[in-house]
Amino acid sequence: MKRRGVILAGGKGTRLGDLTKVTNKHLLPVGSMPMVFYPLKKLVGAGISEILLVSGTEHMGDFVELLGSGREYGCSLTYRVQDEAGGIAQALGLAAHFCRDAISVVLLGDNIFYDPLGPIVEEASSHPEWAWLTLMKVSDPQRFGVAELQNDRIVSIEEKPAKPKSDYAVLGIYIYPPDVYDIIPELRPSGRGELEITDVNQRFLKQERLGYSLLNNYWTDAGTLDSLAYANQLVRQQPPLF
Repeated sequence: MKRRGVILAGGKGTRLGDLTKVTNKHLLPVGSMPMVFYPLKKLVGAGISEILLVSGTEHMGDFVELLGSGREYGCSLTYRVQDEAGGIAQALGLAAHFCRDAISVVLLGDNIFYDPLGPIVEEASSHPEWAWLTLMKVSDPQRFGVAELQNDRIVSIEEKPAKPKSDYAVLGIYIYPPDVYDIIPELRPSGRGELEITDVNQRFLKQERLGYSLLNNYWTDAGTLDSLAYANQLVRQQPPLF
């Protein structure tokens, strides 16, 4: 089955204060490139050339001006507008038509990581009907979705638990079979008023169709002032592999 890429680059970026007053956070610099170049280059480096970028209404024109058709970067880009912030799963739902006949390789636009994406995609291809997560041990798992592992299987996932059952964070690197787009319309908003990607992953877990890969090198999001500075430090010290 063919694979298509999805970059989720919406959100207001309010945790970055005045830096995102007039621009989208995914257009801010990380190292020598705008942040959005990192997920784009990861997907292209994994052999994925058809890519959908989802962002909000305010700055979609800036993405189009920056990236154009994608030809310069070795891909074909399609754009979808997320009219209002409704969560990661809601944004992913906008890819339903684009990815209905394909495996969806989904990256959050503010995730910066060292490892190439290709080996993860290949590992997931051993179970094409499964959802596939990427996990990493972190020191502050209560900030993330947390996966509990037993006998090399995911047995539970919790979203930002006060008492995490493990220190394995679920990173913003997801791979889904086409029927994920049947699951998303059935979701109900969480207490935050959003459609949570953890609820999607729990559906696949209940169906015993959830696998994972581990990242061993660096990863960070870049959605706060501290993590943006950290991302810049990481890529300058050790540029990521694409």
